[in-house]
Amino acid sequence: MKFPKTYLLREIADLISAEFVGKADFPVLGMNEIHVVESGDIVFVDHPKYYDKALSSAATIVLINKKVDCPKGKALLISDDPFRDFNILTKYFKPFNESNSSISPSSKIGKNTVIQPNGFIGNDVVIGDNCLIHANVSIYDDCVIGNNVTIHAGTILGADAFYYKKRPTGFDKLISGGRVIIEDNVDIGAGCTIDRGVTGDTTIGEGSKLDNQIQIGHDTILGKKCLIASHTGIAGCVVVEDEVTLWGQVGVISGITIGKGAVVYAQSGIANSLEGGKTYFGSPAVEARAKMKELATIKNMPSLLKKLENK
Repeated sequence: MKFPKTYLLREIADLISAEFVGKADFPVLGMNEIHVVESGDIVFVDHPKYYDKALSSAATIVLINKKVDCPKGKALLISDDPFRDFNILTKYFKPFNESNSSISPSSKIGKNTVIQPNGFIGNDVVIGDNCLIHANVSIYDDCVIGNNVTIHAGTILGADAFYYKKRPTGFDKLISGGRVIIEDNVDIGAGCTIDRGVTGDTTIGEGSKLDNQIQIGHDTILGKKCLIASHTGIAGCVVVEDEVTLWGQVGVISGITIGKGAVVYAQSGIANSLEGGKTYFGSPAVEARAKMKELATIKNMPSLLKKLENK
């Protein structure tokens, strides 16, 4: 998330009542999660296990719960609860604005685009030309949809990230202020859910095709010309490179990469990054040929054991 203007470190510190380390006029350009931070961004960290990762990241402002040595060229915001204060900043820079109409006046709809009855188009949504949005589709605030996109009934774009911090009193939600971006020539089936980024973008690449009832988590990037079959669930912060095929009921853990041209057979569970150009099966998914040999061996185990007993 980029701020509408450059802020000073002291201004951000005042917003969250935090102590700061660095020059008071140190520039702050935005805020993001660690996997998408850039120079000028704030990143938050609240566990010693991840201090080094945050301090060495591309972010130049670190919102942290302990005073540590500040790396050269960076600044610190010292907070007793960085998770809480990151939420405060999200609500300040990206507050929720209710919409009182089915199609927000601030949305932009392209030429020859059709929106069927009972659709909802939120604030500042941009939809390109020649799109077809079927009945009961909900497109939350700030989503960006390219040209020649078809979205079937009941799909929801831009719901909040599934991201919580466990507290003694329950779970605190990390507030979502990101977007969903759908590039040109994408087809999305009925009953799909694509969550917005926490502070960045969840992106569906040009020419990709999604079947019905697919879940795609926050900040995931789906490449170009991907084919995703029904009941697939992809967690947050996943990178699916171009021309990947995921067949039905594939489950994908967060924070991994699936390489270009990979094919994953139905009912597989992906627990680690996969190389491109190969075919996978199983849970955890491995190369399909090796998995098929393993299953054949297991199937033949009773007869093999019987042969051994008769020797």
